[in-house]
Amino acid sequence: MSLSESERQIIVCRELEKADRTFDDVLFCSKEAKWETAANRLYYALFHAMSALLVNDGYHVKSHRGILAMFGEHYVKTEIFSKKDGSLLSDLVIMRDNADYNCFFEADEEKLTPYIDPTRQLIEKIKQYITDNHV
Repeated sequence: MSLSESERQIIVCRELEKADRTFDDVLFCSKEAKWETAANRLYYALFHAMSALLVNDGYHVKSHRGILAMFGEHYVKTEIFSKKDGSLLSDLVIMRDNADYNCFFEADEEKLTPYIDPTRQLIEKIKQYITDNHV
């Protein structure tokens, strides 16, 4: 898929806006003790920021696992982002899968709270990277 520069900018901007709105959902769900929904929203906030990152840099991904692989290959292995950032994404994928599909998994404050601030920080790092490396 080939995008014009203006199309790319629009998609990147919209994905980042969606990341922010979705992260706001995390905070709301946390206050309401809706932990399974918070786990889902936490992953999707980062997913939308990652989508913006990949589109910004000209990559096309068709799946959630593809985003995980592309982030590892193009950003973690090249040390643009840290292994800790890659691990955070992996952890959130697993947590979201469990919260959404595993009836024996119980998301709770203790499991989710340690991921909230690191996710916010990674989203901010992605925004800064995009600002500094606008194609």
